Amino acid sequence: MPVDDDLILDAAVEELRAYGLRRTSVDNVARRAGLSRATVYRRFENKNVLVQAALVRESARFFGEIVAAIGPLPTAAERLVEGFVVGLRKVRTDALLTRLLISDPEELVPYLTLRGSGVIAAASDFLVSQYEEVAGPSMSRDPRVLAEILVRLAISFTLTPDGVVAVDDDDAVREFANSYLVPLLS
Repeated sequence: MPVDDDLILDAAVEELRAYGLRRTSVDNVARRAGLSRATVYRRFENKNVLVQAALVRESARFFGEIVAAIGPLPTAAERLVEGFVVGLRKVRTDALLTRLLISDPEELVPYLTLRGSGVIAAASDFLVSQYEEVAGPSMSRDPRVLAEILVRLAISFTLTPDGVVAVDDDDAVREFANSYLVPLLS
């Protein structure tokens, strides 16, 4: 009987929320999913691959929530600003990310930096699709570069929230996005 990756990824996310990165093991994920450890290893080469797949999938869900919030907005600039505001707010309130940032920052950071290519690629692809939806063929710059800049900036604000921009204040984030990010669209 074929195994659904979502079953394994659901179990991985539950383990990560409950125990953090350091204490989550492939054995515990397999047990939670009701599968053998060998089955999990056939689908995911090791713990790092499993965790990265879980984070990429959770990122996709996260982006779905952002789309719901910005979908009615008619311009790329409005979507950029509100998407940045909503994204930073969601990052601050997401149970999994909050748990990992508090309990295992030294374990999480590589998944957003050195081993973060999957998360960065998924986030960038999402942003490009949103931009292309409203901007169409009139893009003057490579939207992939802009998307990657925005993703890397969002990761920086997530990992180091204290600074000149008050990331816990939606109005301050909105003002920042209007002043510094919207000009990147032209």
